[in-house]
Amino acid sequence: MKKTVLLAAVAAISLSAMPAMAADLVTKARPVVAAAPPAWDLAFGSALTSDYLFRGITQSNHKPSVNAYFEPRWNINPDNQLYLGIAGNSISFPNRAAAEIDLYGGWRPTIGKLAMDFGAWYYWYPGGQCFHTAAFCGGGGSGALPMNGNVMKADVSFWEVYAKATYNFTDNFALGFAFNYSPSVLNMGARGFYYNGNAKYTFNALANGVTPYISGQVGYWDLGTTDAFYGCTIAAGCLANNPNGIPLKSYTHWDVGFGWAYKVFTVDLRYSDTNLNKGDCNAFTSDHTATGTTNATAINAGPGSGWCGSRFIATLKADLTLNTNIK
Repeated sequence: MKKTVLLAAVAAISLSAMPAMAADLVTKARPVVAAAPPAWDLAFGSALTSDYLFRGITQSNHKPSVNAYFEPRWNINPDNQLYLGIAGNSISFPNRAAAEIDLYGGWRPTIGKLAMDFGAWYYWYPGGQCFHTAAFCGGGGSGALPMNGNVMKADVSFWEVYAKATYNFTDNFALGFAFNYSPSVLNMGARGFYYNGNAKYTFNALANGVTPYISGQVGYWDLGTTDAFYGCTIAAGCLANNPNGIPLKSYTHWDVGFGWAYKVFTVDLRYSDTNLNKGDCNAFTSDHTATGTTNATAINAGPGSGWCGSRFIATLKADLTLNTNIK
C-alpha cells in the first residue's frame, strides 16, 4: 500500500512538471531566421523584340532588335543596393552607327512599399559617319543623306541623370514615376527634360506557374533647341528661319500592353504611339528613310518620317541573377 501511494505521488509530480519543462523548451528554442541576402549579386539577361522603341520612337527602323545586359550589384543591406551595368542594343541609325552601348550605374533604396532608383546613364553610339558639308564635319563628311537631304553628326552619344520611384500598393498593383535630364539629347545641343508615369497590375500565378500582367505608361519629352549643325533656312525649304539651330518639338508618347512571365522568361505584347507628326518626327530623327515633300513644318523642309507613329511590338526576354532558381 505504501508503495502504491509512493508511485502515485511520483507520477503526479512528474505530470505536473511536464508543462513547465515544455514551456522551458519553447523559451530556450532558437528562432528561425531567414538567411540574409548575399552582399554581391549579378543580374544578366537578353531580349528579342520586333521593334526597338525608345520613348515611342523606333531605334531599329521598325526591324527586329536584340538586347543583352550585364549588371553587378552590391546589397549594402536589404533596403539599399548599388549597381553598375552595361547593355547593348542592335540599331539602325541614319549615321550608320554600329550599335547602342549603354553604360549606367546608381543607387536603389527601398522604404517600405516605396522603391526608388537614382543614377546616370550614358548612351554610346560608336562607328557613326558625319552627313553634312565639310565645314560641319571637320573637313570630312559625306554630304547630306542622299534619300532626303537630312543631316546627322557622326557622334550622337549623350548622357542623362535619372530618378525613379515605384509604390507597390499591394503585391499585385504598382504605380511609378520617372524623371530624366540631359543637357544635349543625341548630342544635338538641345537639352531634354523627360517625365514618365507608369502602372502595372500583376495577376496571381496560374496553376501552371504562368504569371499574367497588364501595364502601361505615358511619357512627355520636353526638348530644347539644337546647335547650328541642325539649323535650317528658308532657302533650304524650312518655313521658319533657324540658322542657329531648330527648336525641337516636345512630344508625348504612350503604350499599353499585356504579357506573362514564366520562371525567368517574359513575353510582352504592346501597342505604342506618339503625337509627333511626320514632319517634326523627321526633324528630330534625321530618318534616312523619310520621303515626300508635303510634310513641311517650322523645323522641317518637307520629308516625312514614320518612325514616330503607332506600332505593335512583341518582345521575348530572359532575366536572371546568380541566385535565380530556374528549376
